[in-house]
Amino acid sequence: MRPPALLCLLLFGTCAHAATPEQHYLDLRDRYIAKFSKAAENDATYKQHDKAIEELTGVLRGLVGPVTIKGLPAEGKSNVDTLFKGDIGFGHLDGLCFATEGDKIQAVVTTTALLKHWLAEHRKDPMPQEPDAAFKSDSFYYAAIQDSAFAKYAELPIARPATASAAVAVLGVRGNGDLKGPPHEIDVVAIQGEKVFFLAATDAVKTAEIPACEKVWKQMMAKKTPQDSMAREDQAMAAYTACFAREAPSQGWYAAAVKKAQGQLELLLAR
Repeated sequence: MRPPALLCLLLFGTCAHAATPEQHYLDLRDRYIAKFSKAAENDATYKQHDKAIEELTGVLRGLVGPVTIKGLPAEGKSNVDTLFKGDIGFGHLDGLCFATEGDKIQAVVTTTALLKHWLAEHRKDPMPQEPDAAFKSDSFYYAAIQDSAFAKYAELPIARPATASAAVAVLGVRGNGDLKGPPHEIDVVAIQGEKVFFLAATDAVKTAEIPACEKVWKQMMAKKTPQDSMAREDQAMAAYTACFAREAPSQGWYAAAVKKAQGQLELLLAR
């Protein structure tokens, strides 16, 4: 018979090394990724893939728990919609996705543990590793949902409720081509307890070009260096969006954008 002290030590060690529910999900997800990323793509594989997504969705529902967001479906599906490593859109934020038809409004709910793991997986994007910093970066909004690039034009000052440990709202443009133009998407992210809430509204607000920033864009594009046109355009875009962030608070549409962002936050956290 084992001495009580040794038995307690063994029990403590077993508990200390027990897999968390999040780790169970991640292990299952990674096994499926390894399986499908080297599988021949055919009808049989696609059926197996769909069943795997359904299984992961069930696990996520257990992890996240019940979610109610007014105006969105009552039951979420997996925000990870492909387990084929080479697919466009591979690596979306692990969580439950709730969306209107056409993804005009799309919400993702996950846990802080899954968020931190996902940030680490995207470290090379580059992705800031602290949630607050990640929520303020273009990289987060690009990689978390959909298959389109995202350019952040400005942060919107929203009032964080006492129940939330973090709340960030950004105004930007999403697309697969030119990202320069009046921003109309508002994305809001918040952490409440152990849950993370993210809502993206594609046509949230109507804005307009800012003449001072247009001038900055033209000046940057007129420069002879760098010679590479893509690099020059990237620099011009960075200067243009920085100008937009500075000038946005003085624009007539700005108050409506802030109000819309605050409404999105309240919609997410309403319980």
